[in-house]
Amino acid sequence: MNSKLSSLQVQEIGEQGLLERLQRFCPPEIIGDDAAVLVTAPEQSLVVTADMLIDGVHFSNVTTSPEDAGWRAAAANLSDLAAMGASPLGITVGLGLPGEVRVSWVERLYQGMTECLQKYNTSIVGGDVVRSPVTTLAITAFGQVNPSQIIRRSAAVVGDAIVVTGIHGASRAGLELLLHPELGQNLKDTERTALIRAHQRPQPRLDVLPILWKILTPNSQLLTPNSQFLIAGMDSSDGLADAIIQICRASSVGAVLERREIPVAKTFNHWLTQEQALEYALYGGEDFELVLCLPEELASALVQHLGEGAAIIGSITSGSTVLLHDEQKKFPDQVLSLSQGFQHFNS
Repeated sequence: MNSKLSSLQVQEIGEQGLLERLQRFCPPEIIGDDAAVLVTAPEQSLVVTADMLIDGVHFSNVTTSPEDAGWRAAAANLSDLAAMGASPLGITVGLGLPGEVRVSWVERLYQGMTECLQKYNTSIVGGDVVRSPVTTLAITAFGQVNPSQIIRRSAAVVGDAIVVTGIHGASRAGLELLLHPELGQNLKDTERTALIRAHQRPQPRLDVLPILWKILTPNSQLLTPNSQFLIAGMDSSDGLADAIIQICRASSVGAVLERREIPVAKTFNHWLTQEQALEYALYGGEDFELVLCLPEELASALVQHLGEGAAIIGSITSGSTVLLHDEQKKFPDQVLSLSQGFQHFNS
């Protein structure tokens, strides 16, 4: 891209000029009308999720390229669909921009979204562009799911095992390395790069769903009378502790987590204390793994199929308390709460 084109500003080409450029990121047979029409399969439920990202809150030029910001925005929405058991159909993008933003930055943002979506055969199927004092990205994602395979937060029952599909804390660690390059001097270049990539290019765990359904099929005797297997879950985009607390609240249950079972990156041992590593894992957020509650037998099979990083980290209990326990008794029991993690509008 030559320097003249890269310095072109949004206000110089206007809304229609920008939309014309962005349409090439969308399937031509879908866009062009007042709304997109998506054909879903018979006996499927439509799943819709929305997410908003604000410059300076969710992404920053200091830590995130436009391509990475686009990837993360798409990944966050695909992760929400995965947390419901749904397969993606498409996304719409609402974009608020100051007029002086460079057109090349917007195109690179869309390129990052497209790169993420292409992995899952998903497209941008529409959207809107408006003038705004701050860059804002609002995405609505559409997916489909068999009604008998919907994963809900409210389906956890006492005795369920709690499964995480991968390590936690890597995204937070990558962010810290980007903000403070002097940290982690003992890390190898490959280790540092892997942690930074975990922050900039998170992977939504849509790959877990076919494995989960494969495990459930031979265990149809565990289905409920209405033929629905009740799996509770959500993604851990707001932190592992947040996900478990939210599931427990929705299901009117409690949980006990085993401290040493929570999977973290092995490289943490080179530069973080145990307490820092645990803090990153529980409250760091943006790891986009799934947190699932299901019978122990099936939980063990799922962890075995998923391999390294997946783990059973605790169980669902009666009551309402979410407790972090240390079987080795080196640390006292700790009650987890939402106030310890990130919440919008908290001081």
